[in-house]
Amino acid sequence: MGIRANAQQEDPVDYVSTLVGTLSKHSLSTGNTYPAIARPWGMNFWTPQTGKMGDGWAYQYTEDKIRGFKQTHQPSPWMNDYGQFTIMPVTGKAVFDQNARASWFSHKSEIATPYYYRVYLADYDVVTELAPTERAVMFRFTFPQNENSYVVVDAFDKGSYVKIIPEQNKIIGYTTKNSGGVPANFKNYFVIEFDKPFTYTASVAANQINTAGLEIQHDHAGGIIGFQTQKGEVVHAKVASSFISFDQAELNLKELGTNSFDQIAAQGRNEWNKVLSRIKVEDSNIDNLRTFYSCLYRTLLFPRSFYEIDKNNQIVHYSPYNGEVLPGYMFTDTGFWDTFRSLFPFLNMMYPSMNAKMQEGLVNTYKESGFLPEWASPGHRGCMVGNNSASVVADAYLKGLRGYDIETLWEAVVHGANAVHPKVSSTGRLGHEYYNKLGYVPYDVNINENAARTLEYAYDDWTIYKLGKALGKPKKEIDIFAKRAMNYKNLYDPEHKLMRGKNKDGKFQSPFNPLKWGDAFTEGNSWHYTWSVFHDPQGLIDLMGGQKDFNIMMDSVFNVPPLFDESYYGSVIHEIREMQIMNMGNYAHGNQPIQHMIYLYNYSGEPWKAQYWTREVMNKMYTPYPDGYCGDEDNGQTSAWYVFSALGFYPVCPGTDEYILGSPLFKKVTLELENGKKVVINAPENNKKNRYVNTMTVNGNNYSKNYLTHKTLMDGATINFEMSPTPNKNRGVDKEDFPYSFSNEKKRK
Repeated sequence: MGIRANAQQEDPVDYVSTLVGTLSKHSLSTGNTYPAIARPWGMNFWTPQTGKMGDGWAYQYTEDKIRGFKQTHQPSPWMNDYGQFTIMPVTGKAVFDQNARASWFSHKSEIATPYYYRVYLADYDVVTELAPTERAVMFRFTFPQNENSYVVVDAFDKGSYVKIIPEQNKIIGYTTKNSGGVPANFKNYFVIEFDKPFTYTASVAANQINTAGLEIQHDHAGGIIGFQTQKGEVVHAKVASSFISFDQAELNLKELGTNSFDQIAAQGRNEWNKVLSRIKVEDSNIDNLRTFYSCLYRTLLFPRSFYEIDKNNQIVHYSPYNGEVLPGYMFTDTGFWDTFRSLFPFLNMMYPSMNAKMQEGLVNTYKESGFLPEWASPGHRGCMVGNNSASVVADAYLKGLRGYDIETLWEAVVHGANAVHPKVSSTGRLGHEYYNKLGYVPYDVNINENAARTLEYAYDDWTIYKLGKALGKPKKEIDIFAKRAMNYKNLYDPEHKLMRGKNKDGKFQSPFNPLKWGDAFTEGNSWHYTWSVFHDPQGLIDLMGGQKDFNIMMDSVFNVPPLFDESYYGSVIHEIREMQIMNMGNYAHGNQPIQHMIYLYNYSGEPWKAQYWTREVMNKMYTPYPDGYCGDEDNGQTSAWYVFSALGFYPVCPGTDEYILGSPLFKKVTLELENGKKVVINAPENNKKNRYVNTMTVNGNNYSKNYLTHKTLMDGATINFEMSPTPNKNRGVDKEDFPYSFSNEKKRK
């Protein structure tokens, strides 16, 4: 066929580098990614494994050795993995220990694409290739001439099982290793079929190889099979897994069908091209094309499918919430604290049918656990703050998604606003009793990151209000959410013109250092979190004394040196370091709380500053190389920021129908919408100098507003930008050009 990884670049997938973000470590993240070889939103991902068993940094670009090829479900190193096992070819002698079996490799002999991976294992003179489907994968090993060539299967520790079935050239097993968020009966069942008979078999328990054993259940089980090979002999392994049963794993294996390795790789290539080519970019800047499509690839991985198709062709899932096998969709491995901001709005714009399935999965999560997830991997995990499932549910419905049980989701968001999960305090609302009574979560009641919670709860309340209104819920039922949406005002400190923690008695916490990370805030400081009034920038502008003072405060974020107080953490966390080294003052794009801030200049009469700074971030903080991000990629959010921003707009406030304007990066982009319509974005004079929008037309009409509506895009549109090296300070400066703010809506009533 050809796997056209080195072909002339012409298809979107050829611009993707899966290695972007892999030059990361605990102390400094440039993405904290691994090369995920997968199908879009696939259930199982595969990755070469350079890290030790259980190390969240499964693949680091600086490493020299590969320990195996791992099935992974890891959303990030901080959440770590589950449903994981490793396959590794070795030659010479049977060896299992992960350090002893590791082989030197070079990136020069590595081909890493979304649909296909190839590497040369130098210590064994073996070329390993793999190509996945959604729940299965095919390996192709090219061995040297050898009396004994082996394949090692490592089912990892914390409880595993392996059985070798020589008469079927098969290995089955399960792994239970996880990082939390699973019921007691959790297992990932796997099946591996080879196309060559075994001449060697051994079971392994805790690195002890037993050639008399075919079956082993142990804390750390494994298996080794072997055969004689000729020089250049190719051996295939078909692999699949299931969270349901061995029988279901066998069913999942049928995804490979009778296809050859090359056919599976070609199918994967076609599938990636299909989803990536929904956005067609025409530009001569190859680095920007590579960055764009590499980011787009990352936005289409998570949340992953966590459902399977049973023998009756029905969609079923193992519930990571109650351990039962139940009908319907399930998705997982996303943290809404990150992804509500632009990843889910991006799905609503470009892949709404996928998010409709995800909404059905949220219905099932609520039914199975009593709560919507906030961080799921695979079940509820104690991580981050906020109740942003409300935003994810509301934005989808308000953007027109249908075909799922919205009434159950309404029940779920109302419940989540007034309850907290009995075991996972980041699910629901920790401190809801204080918040509902006082209008904020106090600083002095032993609830960490209280100001961040308050600000996010207020926005989430606004999304619940808007959803309830759209569903025709009674006024008395939804007005409480409209009232609480203004709770952000309770934390505004007029002395500093910043948000500040407040004690139970109504007095501000003291002492107050706006540069202190954590404490009242989450992975940021007051300079970062003050802008988290997504639904009411005008209200924040009014608090700050008007547009002039607001813009001075915004400018200060970039003008303040990258000073910080890390005392809350006891050490400099990687997010702080990533801010410090980027030479943008106190702007911390490497973490989510501030990622929308630049676009707020559109609400305050200086839209050209949004145009300037979005370009600065795109140009300086994103590259198509292994150090290509400026912080954690975070399951598509930091990537979706770039994808939206490169188009020239961004969803500051999910739940509105508005996308706020920045500076388009490319000369021409065509969006192929699911409804068959097209959006064409033209900016023919675009280059590094011409970052400012001089004039703009939508469907041939002069356009002065600082936003585009969802309806405008969904109806199909031609948007023309005339770009300039100097700002047009007369465009987008009138109040009627400003985007939505809740305060303005309330004034109009």
